[in-house]
Amino acid sequence: MRVPPPDFRNPGMLVRTLLLIHLLVLLTVAVGSEDLVSWVGGSVEMAGIVEWPLMLCLTVLYALAPWLRRYSFRCVAICAIVLAEVSLLLCFPWLVRLSEPQSPLRWSLWTCAAASLAMAYLHWRMSAAAPAIAEARMLALNARIRPHFFFNSLNAVLGVIRTDPRRAEQALESLADLFRALMQENRELVTLQQEIDVANRYLDLERLRLGERLRMDWDLRHCPLDALVPPLMLQPLIENAVYHGVEPLAEPGEIHVRIAQRGRDLHIRVVNPLGGEIKHLSGNRMALANIRERLGLFFDLEAHMENGPRDGCYEVHIRLPLKKEEK
Repeated sequence: MRVPPPDFRNPGMLVRTLLLIHLLVLLTVAVGSEDLVSWVGGSVEMAGIVEWPLMLCLTVLYALAPWLRRYSFRCVAICAIVLAEVSLLLCFPWLVRLSEPQSPLRWSLWTCAAASLAMAYLHWRMSAAAPAIAEARMLALNARIRPHFFFNSLNAVLGVIRTDPRRAEQALESLADLFRALMQENRELVTLQQEIDVANRYLDLERLRLGERLRMDWDLRHCPLDALVPPLMLQPLIENAVYHGVEPLAEPGEIHVRIAQRGRDLHIRVVNPLGGEIKHLSGNRMALANIRERLGLFFDLEAHMENGPRDGCYEVHIRLPLKKEEK
């Protein structure tokens, strides 16, 4: 399985790299320390020396991240190791003033070893995450449509097939399109337009059953339709809103969906009435936990999801980095 290159603009990737390098500093000093005091003092001194070339290297990698994504992990790893050595050479004239004179060769070897271990760790982590992403996609596929939805849709089609055959035909087409989208492999991110189309197919079927009780308010005025998002993310949010918010109501219920770009982030909000059934909130947990897990696998710490009752409604708010297909 091909391991994609690391994204050095991902906060989680940067934090893990920083922690790993400083852990190596602690282990390096511990080898030659005789007691706790010398170990702590030596660690502080070495960390102060390592910090300058480390921050310079990560800053350059951050700037080059869009360009590095075009190459293999091996090429990016070699580039990162070379860049670490160059950063050390650039900072070394100032670093020798902070501590006792030390051999440049010794620092060069340590830097090469530390950078190699860091890249090996990132390779291991991304290799381990790849099967997890595939498994999460399969779990998402298996849990995407509740069994009751399929049978309710067929019963609704049977209910109108004689009185309104054209509407029944359109409903079956929507059902076929929806299941076609659900049965795709969905190995990569998809455009927001595709997600909205799948959600609308689902809503067409639910309107056949709920009629005027189901009302939708789409706010897409500031929505970049070519933004990339995890596959099959929006439809389960709306399905939860229908099942837990609109269906328990005797009167019509409205679901508000607002998708907007703010700076470099994409914000998705889905708001539905509580339906007078607080106990239904527990039913949201499985689908929302699945979405939260997939957001973490795709975007690490860059994505964030909040959900819960707010102002008499139930709101799900997702923030994720804005990404678009490279042309």
